[in-house]
Amino acid sequence: MITQRSLYTAHVGIVCLLMVFSVCSSAGTSKINGCIEKEKNALLKFKQGLGDESNVLSSWETKTDCCQWRGITGNNETGRVIMLDLSHNISDVFSEEQPLSGGIIPSLVELQYLSYLDLSFNSFDGLEIPNFIGSVALLKHLKLASVGFVGTIPHQLGNLTDLHTLDLSMNIELNVTDLDWLSRLPSLRYLNLSRLNLSEVVDWSQSINKLPYLLELRLSSCGLTNVNPSSFMLNNFSNSLELLDLSDNHFDPSIFYWLSNISTNLVQIGLSACQMKGPIPDVFTNLVSLVSLDLSYNQLEGGLPKSFRKLCSLESLNLWENRLSDRLYDSVKNLSCSEKTLKHLLLSGNPFWGPFPDLTKFTSLVELYIDGTNISGPLPKSLGQFSKLDSLSLVSNKLNGSLPDFSGLSSLRLLFLSNNQLSGSVPESLGQLSSLEVLLLSSNSLDGILTEAHFSNLSRLQSFDISQNPLSLNLSSDWIPPFQLDSVVMISCKVGPAFPKWLLSQRKLRSLHMANAGISDSIPEGFSESLSSLCKSQSPSLSHLDISDNQLSGEIPSCWTQFQGLLFLNLAKYNFSGKIPNSLSHLPNVMLLRLHENNLSGEMPSLEGCKELRVVDLGRNRLSGRIPSTLAGQNLPKLLVLRSRHNEFSGSLPLSLCSLPALHVLDFSHNNISGVIPKCLNNMTAMSYEVTDNIILGFVQVVWKGIEIEFGQNLKLLRSVDISSNSLSGVIPENITNLLKLVSLNLSRNNLIGGIPNFDKLSLLESLDLSRNRLSGSIPTSFSSLNFLSYLDLSYNNLSGRVPLSTQMQSFNASSFTGNLQLCGPPLTKYCPGDDIDQDRGQVTDSGGSNENEEDDNGFITFGFGVSVGIGFFVGFWGLCGSLLLNSSWRHAYFRFFDDKKELICKRARALLKPILQREH
Repeated sequence: MITQRSLYTAHVGIVCLLMVFSVCSSAGTSKINGCIEKEKNALLKFKQGLGDESNVLSSWETKTDCCQWRGITGNNETGRVIMLDLSHNISDVFSEEQPLSGGIIPSLVELQYLSYLDLSFNSFDGLEIPNFIGSVALLKHLKLASVGFVGTIPHQLGNLTDLHTLDLSMNIELNVTDLDWLSRLPSLRYLNLSRLNLSEVVDWSQSINKLPYLLELRLSSCGLTNVNPSSFMLNNFSNSLELLDLSDNHFDPSIFYWLSNISTNLVQIGLSACQMKGPIPDVFTNLVSLVSLDLSYNQLEGGLPKSFRKLCSLESLNLWENRLSDRLYDSVKNLSCSEKTLKHLLLSGNPFWGPFPDLTKFTSLVELYIDGTNISGPLPKSLGQFSKLDSLSLVSNKLNGSLPDFSGLSSLRLLFLSNNQLSGSVPESLGQLSSLEVLLLSSNSLDGILTEAHFSNLSRLQSFDISQNPLSLNLSSDWIPPFQLDSVVMISCKVGPAFPKWLLSQRKLRSLHMANAGISDSIPEGFSESLSSLCKSQSPSLSHLDISDNQLSGEIPSCWTQFQGLLFLNLAKYNFSGKIPNSLSHLPNVMLLRLHENNLSGEMPSLEGCKELRVVDLGRNRLSGRIPSTLAGQNLPKLLVLRSRHNEFSGSLPLSLCSLPALHVLDFSHNNISGVIPKCLNNMTAMSYEVTDNIILGFVQVVWKGIEIEFGQNLKLLRSVDISSNSLSGVIPENITNLLKLVSLNLSRNNLIGGIPNFDKLSLLESLDLSRNRLSGSIPTSFSSLNFLSYLDLSYNNLSGRVPLSTQMQSFNASSFTGNLQLCGPPLTKYCPGDDIDQDRGQVTDSGGSNENEEDDNGFITFGFGVSVGIGFFVGFWGLCGSLLLNSSWRHAYFRFFDDKKELICKRARALLKPILQREH
């Protein structure tokens, strides 16, 4: 029954609704004409103080309504400016818009109703936070993140008593010594001081404690250390704080006890990279509202504590890169209460062990990352039934057995199973994953044949890697895939014999790696035609192309000028013939060019249009002619590696090579180069000093200490010059010793003459080969100071004199000096001709020296000395021999002793006589 009271209540409700509607309607229709003139002028003054390279504030004009300007929001009723948002958008990495700069003029104080101010991610480098901001009395939101402020935080900010949001993060030059001014901001809900140095703030936790309504506190990377748990026993915000991020500070596990006391409403905790060691304490009983817990990149040990069983609201658990070594099944068991809520489980980089855990009850899982652990055994069939799973990554474990049926993973976007021991065939159910974008199966033992059925419904597939598996890809050349690929990696798979034309025909393809893919088609038309189809598209996107180490033949296509975005090109070990197309010299962004170990002929390309080149490898071809003078610093300012060994280049080394400022490796060995070594080689800057841009791309083969090996990232430390096995003549330039960073120098097998320079300034030199030239003179004594020299070859020259005496030089084998007929001394020979041996002192003396000591010795041997020696000999001889003649037992013992030692004495005598006999011979 409807009562009179209920009718009255209904009438009152209707009247209230009508009144609200009326107010809202009037508010929407009674907008005044434009903003307040005083505030417009204040904003124009503010604009005058700013640097605006991209004309961001072009809409700020005198004749227009300031409430319509970019970044300005006004009150529709009053015309007052209430919001100023000029933050620079850093999320759009492709934007060419430059951030604002300059100064911040105090005219903003005239915006008396301003409640929101955001200048984040602009460039006010070197400025201090203006004091006048503390006078904008109605401010509720102040965001000044990452603008380059220096100095101290003005205490005037404490006057903003209505402030709800304060973000001063990432102003790393700010000097913060106290946070007492925070206590005057009682309305603060959000505080972000991340990446400010708070290490000098005394009792920072007490300052934060005085904010009764704080909901979010972000203090990551602030140089904070351990807190006293008792300091928050009577805290003011114990019932308000929901988000706490203290990542990248320095705490021990006592921080957990502090957390368990401060709030039962905590929803999100971030303690990543806090250098915490030991087990995770069992203190999570009170944090029943916790939704997200990040403890990644610490050194926590053991397993998950039992108090995790109370975290019934947990949705995200990140334990990435710790030392948790529990059996994975036991740790997962302590997450039983969150089986229905857990969405993100990130356990990668821990030495968990045991079989793959049973996760069938975790029905809400969206992300599962268990990379780099010790879990082993087969994948359970239940893994293929997680319908909500978006990302599954089990890379670098010890998983074996076959792949399960994937048909139930209807939401899966990312599937990473690389570097395990999985075997058997790939199930065709993989082709039913219509949401799949990235597939990584590399470095397993998967076999069988992949057909169109494996890709039939993968309409969203962007990238796949099936490298290092004995898989065969059997897709017809006229097959039309349902996807547009971005990246393909099929290294060491069986793709051949025909080149898969459909790969290069995809316009979105950015990266293609098919090294050693078994392609053996003798016709390159498949490659040429597919490349041509890309050339015809308006904006080919190919940036990485590696089809090296296959057996295709023919010529390199000439359609390269269309690939202006190409960064990496590897056509090595491909059996290409003919000339290198000139179009390869006009790739403005290419960083790596590898054409080595083909059958290419003709001249070397100029490469003058490739200003981003870091690595050029043309070794082991049949290239001829002169080395182009366009290989110069103005054309190739970033070139790190220039390798063209085993070709047929002739002429002299161009002087332009000396102007390559970043060069780390120069290798023109095994050519027909003649002339002299340029004296300007010491102008190669990186050979003498460190360079800032030394990004190494992949592996580079370098002859190191006589052996050809591959260098990767450690190539940054290598400086090598190899122009061996040519027809160079003249002397070794003295200023080559100014290449202070030089680690390896090989000038062997040329026709160089003259002496060896002093290499004592090359303190980093580890490998030096000057063998098989016509060098003369002595070996400089400065070689003894080359402490890092571990490989030396001076053999087969015309060197003379003594090998310098030092621990370093005598450690080399005699083969390092052989073939120099007038060279002597250890390790080549024990003595030099004319040396006198002082038997008593074991020293070698030069017979060409002074005779003063010799005369003294002759004066010492007098007539009395001779008589004394004779009497001593007579007494000693007959004292011994007489005893042996008279006593038979002594005689037999003596001769037995003599027989035992005879062989040893003979061996030692032969060892002493051997070098003398060799020298006479």
